[in-house]
Amino acid sequence: MAGTTHTVTNQPPPLVGYDVFTTDRALTTAVERHLDPTLLDDVRGELAALGRAAGSAQVQEWGVQANENPPRLRTHDPHGHRIDEVDFHPSWHRLLGKGVAAGLTTAWIRPGGHVRRAAAFQVWTQVDAGNLCPLSMTHAAVPALRTDPDLAAEWEPRLTSVVYDRELRPAHLKAGALFGMGMTEKQGGSDVRANATSARPLAEAGTYELTGHKWFCSAPMSDGFLVLAQAPEGLTCFLVPRVLEDGTCNVFLIQRLKDKLGNRSNASSEVEFDGTWARRVGEEGRGVRTIIEMVAATRLDCVLGSAGLMRQAVAQAIHHCTYREVFGGTLVDKPLMRNVLADLALESEAATTLALRLAAAYDDGGEQERAFLRIAVPAAKYWVTKRCTPVTVEAAECLGGNGYVEESGLPRLVRESPLNSIWEGAGNVQALDVLRALQREPQALNAYLLEIGEARGADHRLDAATKDLLTELADLEGIEGRARRLTEKLALVLQGSLLVRYAPPEIADAFCAGRLGGDAGTAFGTLPTNLNLASVVERARPAN
Repeated sequence: MAGTTHTVTNQPPPLVGYDVFTTDRALTTAVERHLDPTLLDDVRGELAALGRAAGSAQVQEWGVQANENPPRLRTHDPHGHRIDEVDFHPSWHRLLGKGVAAGLTTAWIRPGGHVRRAAAFQVWTQVDAGNLCPLSMTHAAVPALRTDPDLAAEWEPRLTSVVYDRELRPAHLKAGALFGMGMTEKQGGSDVRANATSARPLAEAGTYELTGHKWFCSAPMSDGFLVLAQAPEGLTCFLVPRVLEDGTCNVFLIQRLKDKLGNRSNASSEVEFDGTWARRVGEEGRGVRTIIEMVAATRLDCVLGSAGLMRQAVAQAIHHCTYREVFGGTLVDKPLMRNVLADLALESEAATTLALRLAAAYDDGGEQERAFLRIAVPAAKYWVTKRCTPVTVEAAECLGGNGYVEESGLPRLVRESPLNSIWEGAGNVQALDVLRALQREPQALNAYLLEIGEARGADHRLDAATKDLLTELADLEGIEGRARRLTEKLALVLQGSLLVRYAPPEIADAFCAGRLGGDAGTAFGTLPTNLNLASVVERARPAN
């Protein structure tokens, strides 16, 4: 009878061997809604293949290994030569290679590219969020480079390639390349106009020598970087190649890697420039304007990444509660736990629906959609990324003590969850950006109001919340102190409008009751009990 005390019962099986994309009904319906029907069959097949990979035991293990074996900085080789290289675990390269091959940097050159990439981004985030950082920056560099047709012609084919080439060598010898960026400095943070890095013009037109530092430079093993520095005419955007055309390494001194709360698999570094060769991107003195499209694209990726993290947290919580038995029944059928799970599922679906709507606006590219994005992106970045942390923490609590143990995977999601709210401009930056759009760009507000107006009259709680929002918008004097509250309202009303139009009635009803109707508490699991919460949970259940 030896070993009988170690019989394991009443534990759920691992959530592996499933299709992360196809089992996510909020995501699949959003893709179907926003894509041209002629593309759907191919895109479904493409995303389902990625979803099966993401849900496989093998790829999930790669994510664990990449985080348990974080990158290591090597400043010198054994003979004392400065090399400034970062070593990664093989699993990092496997994940990054699959992300590149899946088209996560090709949105700008494919029909429906932003919607299909957004879905893939959410799926792949659920394996490991760290490798999405270089993929995001590479994707986002394209619109900035397009301000210079010569640079775009040279670099865009490499950045939109589906070939991952990890070797450090001249970019013109590579079939694919990755990009990073460096804007913040220790004295300025989000105030990039305080940057002190200097750019001295060289004899060759458009080339410069940079001297200075960057407090945050992610993915330092990338092939090129977009950085900001002070040229004679003011703050300017530059392209810094990692390796020069003659095969010599550019001066790119990695001082240290950041020891971060989460995102452990990804290398974030401090770098020094000391006579570093660079090419100007755009006009001198217009660096912020040049790089702003890159920032906007990475902010959308923060929304997508948070939506992906929330989806994985909710999937794990519902999966656990489906199998776990307590007090004579399964947890998922207990009224109080069902309320918690439904509340989490609502937050996840609202985030996904909003994120894919923004991606569709990028695909449209029309004047009204661009104006809509001017308010919707920072509002979504503010709100969705802030909701990610409470969702992951509550999901971990659904697993009880198991959710506090590393092997469950929930602690990694919890550590990752604050990141997207901080990177690419923290909450105050996003709220102030919304205010600037409201005060300076009336077409942005008009586009937003047209969007939410599509749901007028469909739900009385949404109509009331919209009226309250309009009252708030009517008085923008001295509004900076209320900017966060206004930005939250903009995001919630937009989410409500989208769900009322596109989600099943039980989802829209529960969201409007819990988020707009004032008929819920401040913690998850406080939705009104007269709602169809069982259907809300069932819609979010991951098939295994």
